[in-house]
Amino acid sequence: MKKVYLDYAATTPVDKRVLKSMLPYFSIKFGNPSSIHFWGQEARLAVEKAREKVAKILNCLPEEIYFSGTTTISDNLAIQGIMRTLRKNGKNHLITSAVEHHAVLDSCKALEKEEFKLTILPVDRYGTVSLQDLEKAITPQTGLVTIMYANNEVGTIEPIEEIAKKIQILKSKIQNLYFHTDAAAAVEYLSLDVKELGVDLLSLGAHKFHGPKGVGILYVKKGTPISPLTFGGHHERGIWPGTEAVPLIVGAAEALEIAQKERKETSERVSKLRDKLIKGILKKIPGSWLTGHPQKRLPDIASFVFEGAEGESILLALSDKGIAASSGSACTSGLLQPSHVLTAMGIPPELSHGSIRFSLGKETTTQDIEYVLEVLPKVISRLRKMAPKI
Repeated sequence: MKKVYLDYAATTPVDKRVLKSMLPYFSIKFGNPSSIHFWGQEARLAVEKAREKVAKILNCLPEEIYFSGTTTISDNLAIQGIMRTLRKNGKNHLITSAVEHHAVLDSCKALEKEEFKLTILPVDRYGTVSLQDLEKAITPQTGLVTIMYANNEVGTIEPIEEIAKKIQILKSKIQNLYFHTDAAAAVEYLSLDVKELGVDLLSLGAHKFHGPKGVGILYVKKGTPISPLTFGGHHERGIWPGTEAVPLIVGAAEALEIAQKERKETSERVSKLRDKLIKGILKKIPGSWLTGHPQKRLPDIASFVFEGAEGESILLALSDKGIAASSGSACTSGLLQPSHVLTAMGIPPELSHGSIRFSLGKETTTQDIEYVLEVLPKVISRLRKMAPKI
């Protein structure tokens, strides 16, 4: 049976070049980076070289880069770390959007339970945040705005640079106002130059761009106040204590360098395959609808809702044919309720339950797309015939 993996937004295979860079640090270069002997200093050098590599790609200082355990941890560090620090300055308000990953939304809601004030911005039918809504929501008590770079479920790219410019203007009137973005979905396809983006904090996770699982990256602009959430050591300048996972850090930096170096080539090739998939599905399957922005979207994501078919049933039927896809974020795909992203975009629950996300990668081929276009229409047709008539 042919196998087609179209769930790269959930996770990616580790690039062979990345694996090669990591292997020595699992065995012969096994030292603890905090030890002062040769083995320790060899490991410390590897961590700092990785930090420099990441900083060069993000166009920032090495001391502005922190390594954590996952993107989720980096998001929590950015959001809770900064707001808990700013609270002593009377800052108790933060702003996010209704389509954020749960790593961001749940972190914000956790603060809300501690009497912080939270504003969740609505989005339009494409999942885009309004600059006007954002400006209206900012008050003198606002300490943080956190808006994702690009949506991991529907692929919509948010106007991050415009948001940053708006916040920069407001900073002349409002002290201690900062901007964070979760850029986990954007690495292989969009620029990560933090000076161009204008952000104060940015989160990444290596397993989204052909690096290892279990390592996150957090950029914190110099001068941005942030406190640790856990305690127990000086590691990562006290922000994320605990012995550094040297092999994973080395792999994360290598994967990031490869992803950004090959970004243009990957984007062009994957965009063509995505467009072929979108065009084919909309043509072959009546009652199918593309979700997310039709133009301002990531090259790798094609997401749909299908009338008269349930998403989980579609996924199981596709899996039986060797095709891997998703009903949205991998972190929420086990839940029964409709996607919060689609709900925020105004898509009715009866349609949201028929949502499918295909996310392509650099290994995706034309033959893979053609196979999906052969199998999916038959799957949808069969499921619709089986569905109870109301």
